[in-house]
Amino acid sequence: MTASLADSILQPLWLDTPDRPAPRPALDDDIAADLLVVGGGFTGLWTALRAAERNPGVRVVLVERDRLAEHATGRNGGICEASITHGEHNGRARWPGEYDHLHRLGLENLDAIEETIDRYGIECGFQRGGSLTVATRPHEVAALRPGREGFLDAMAVREIIDSPTYLAGRYAPRDSAVLDPARLAWGLAAAAEAQGVRIFEHTGLTSLTKKDGHVLASTTGGAVRADRVALATNVFPGPLRRTRWPVVPVYDYVLATEPLTDAHLDTIKWDPAISATDCGNQFHYYRITPDRRILWGGYDAIYHFGRSIRDESEDRRATFEKLARHFAETFPQLEGIRFTHRWAGVIDTSTRFAAFFGRAHGGRTAYAAGFTGLGVGASRFAADVMLDQLAGLDTERTRLRMVRDKPLPFPPEPIAWLGIQFTRWSLDRADRTGRRNLWLRLLDRLGLGFDS
Repeated sequence: MTASLADSILQPLWLDTPDRPAPRPALDDDIAADLLVVGGGFTGLWTALRAAERNPGVRVVLVERDRLAEHATGRNGGICEASITHGEHNGRARWPGEYDHLHRLGLENLDAIEETIDRYGIECGFQRGGSLTVATRPHEVAALRPGREGFLDAMAVREIIDSPTYLAGRYAPRDSAVLDPARLAWGLAAAAEAQGVRIFEHTGLTSLTKKDGHVLASTTGGAVRADRVALATNVFPGPLRRTRWPVVPVYDYVLATEPLTDAHLDTIKWDPAISATDCGNQFHYYRITPDRRILWGGYDAIYHFGRSIRDESEDRRATFEKLARHFAETFPQLEGIRFTHRWAGVIDTSTRFAAFFGRAHGGRTAYAAGFTGLGVGASRFAADVMLDQLAGLDTERTRLRMVRDKPLPFPPEPIAWLGIQFTRWSLDRADRTGRRNLWLRLLDRLGLGFDS
């Protein structure tokens, strides 16, 4: 382990706090609900809260097999983007006829997140300072589209964040915010409970069947007889086979530094409200936390054979050391800074990079999955899509091709593992050379991909 990592602990920064709420009790009886929400991450919490806001008095029950915000919700970088299409390039490539509409809906969704946080007084360090995308290789500069609004040359981008690796940048001032994702989740849970939502932790779903005009959900602690069900299990396999094949679990790795001094911050000129990412296929994302640390994640996207999800996969020395080296190369003026936390989270990667939606049990069950790492903001949009679908509403959301279309599935093993490894190799080569090989061009033509 490199010296900068020597004293780090394997623990998500956001969950390493005495302020974490005590777990709610597990379900221990049979109950009835108008809406059952399965999953206590962002998608499930937004669905429960939005259901109560849209229809006051509705009986909403949320069950979580572990603890609220334990997995992807409490392990991400806390960067809340407006995009619901995994960025402009992906959105325009897949839904060119409705991209402008999708972009507007994404900005409105981020506005609504900001308003909700303010209305409920959720203290999660929300700052909407926008995003900075940087080029660190000569061939990446053209991708930032010189001459377009927001483009910055090397001198200008280094006035926002100072790194000798930056060759150009693009700043979008309203399309992103930073926040503490765990505190947002805990705040959403408290707001939902204030509206009458019942939340049960350590309650796993074991089966889901349509019965006598309802959906019967069997859990590890009791049964829930629900009129409607919203599945928000994302990367974790649920009871519906149709949600499994379009998604693979991919591990994303993150580091957090010790708190920075004023002198450290002065050397990099960084406004903590601004998040940053580089524009390679294998990219880093980074931001300053409310307690003045730099959170540094991304780059490696690790898939394990057989769609494996295991605790042992969270501590990958090679990836953490690679991230530490890249950090030192990006910010040499911070030599000597040490990392206090290292962690990983598993991401629900879909072949189209963005969430997909569907229904089952004669329309009584809705699901959303496949956010591919951009679910902090898009999860709220997904919640409203599912609620629209469960209510049988014809809305601008349900009419979207993005909502109606389904992604192509990943193939079975060993083809999936071989294809993903070759794709990762090809993406690394494209980052170094600026050229996409025949394999990547074929995937582009088929509308397939692999990302974190």
